[in-house]
Amino acid sequence: MTTRLNETDVPEWLRQRLLAAGGSVPFRTYMGWALHDPEHGAYGSGRLQIGRRGDFVTSPSLGPDFAALLAPQLAGWLAELAVEMGLDLEEAAGPKQAAKAGPRPLALVETGPGEGELALQLAQALAQGWPELAACCELVLVEPNGGMATRQRQRLQASPLPCRWLRAEALAQSPCTGVVLAHEVLDALAVERIRWDGRHWRQQRVTLSQEAGKPESLELIDGDSLGPQTEPVLESLGLWPPDPRRGPGWATELHPELAPWLASCAAGISRGRLLVIDYALSAERYYAPQRLDGTLIAYRQQEASGDPLRQPGSWDLTAHLCSDSLVQAARQGGWRLLGQRSQGEALLALGLAQRLHGLQTPVAGERLDLATALARRESLLRLVDPAGLGAFHWFAFTRDSSPTAPSGQGRLPSSLPPGPAPYPGSQPSGEFPLPLFLRDP
Repeated sequence: MTTRLNETDVPEWLRQRLLAAGGSVPFRTYMGWALHDPEHGAYGSGRLQIGRRGDFVTSPSLGPDFAALLAPQLAGWLAELAVEMGLDLEEAAGPKQAAKAGPRPLALVETGPGEGELALQLAQALAQGWPELAACCELVLVEPNGGMATRQRQRLQASPLPCRWLRAEALAQSPCTGVVLAHEVLDALAVERIRWDGRHWRQQRVTLSQEAGKPESLELIDGDSLGPQTEPVLESLGLWPPDPRRGPGWATELHPELAPWLASCAAGISRGRLLVIDYALSAERYYAPQRLDGTLIAYRQQEASGDPLRQPGSWDLTAHLCSDSLVQAARQGGWRLLGQRSQGEALLALGLAQRLHGLQTPVAGERLDLATALARRESLLRLVDPAGLGAFHWFAFTRDSSPTAPSGQGRLPSSLPPGPAPYPGSQPSGEFPLPLFLRDP
């Protein structure tokens, strides 16, 4: 018989971990356990569910329109890479190449693919809109959590592209050429919580608390003060020297896992692009004095909570990205920023307004009942809602790519297949073509 824990109970597995660590650990360690422990973590165990009926909603879980709008951007980048590689897509997609064993020359890599919904939708969009390109492409799923990977494998049985599941370490041993998509991934990296005590910045820790007459509980406490070696980082974020507007008790997050994640991502890509889509704020906004307690929040069953210690392993824990920290860490990891934009602006540039208009005037032969049209309209508007998903930011990076094809050998199909958009960047120049989502609608 399973004992149901109260919301304030400390799970026995976590209690034993904390006792083994001396009674407390940095919040960053606790967050990593609560999310990614293979047996007890919210993601590691596969306990969390993503979607309308799950714990939280993401853009692809609202329907196929998000992937359909994103696909031309990814197809464009893959085509640019084909040119840079000197790859003849017509020949590479032919029967001789199809008969060869082993990975295909191009890869669409999704890190932390969630339920596998977006990966499947993108694979279907590529196969339908750009068949020659899809014939040269494979899906690579980088998923460290076994519980999530099991559900992804079930869903992606319907993928028109071959799929491989790899850990980041394995991908680094055999890097590929392609496009990496990190959609709502980096906000789940464990963050460091820090608190100003009036004289010093202190690292926050999670500890076991035992008050007389009360059950054991978890508590956030101040730990050691941050050393002088952290001052350059704090200064770059506007947190040093101290600002009197941030009084004692003012707390926030740092993102120390961004740099190793981006370096690991770069190790697995010999040449390619990276698209990060996530909630993000500039350092000026993230660390504004009026933001008294950072951005950390918990989600479960469509409910948000400001208590990150509530039922560890049963809630998603997430913190916004700091765009300045992200770009700096990317640069250190070998990535170059191509540009950034809010999701609302990005999707409008990719044709969301035309898609909305199409719901009112369907193409000849298309039948769309009123209920379906209204549901899709609502989903499309949610994607660009500035108070919700529209506040996401898109960051495009490139890595170690030459902007021109080697010796002019790259060749796209002589007759482009019909699709949502033509291949951008098929005419190489001295500069990287501006990503579609950064262009004016």
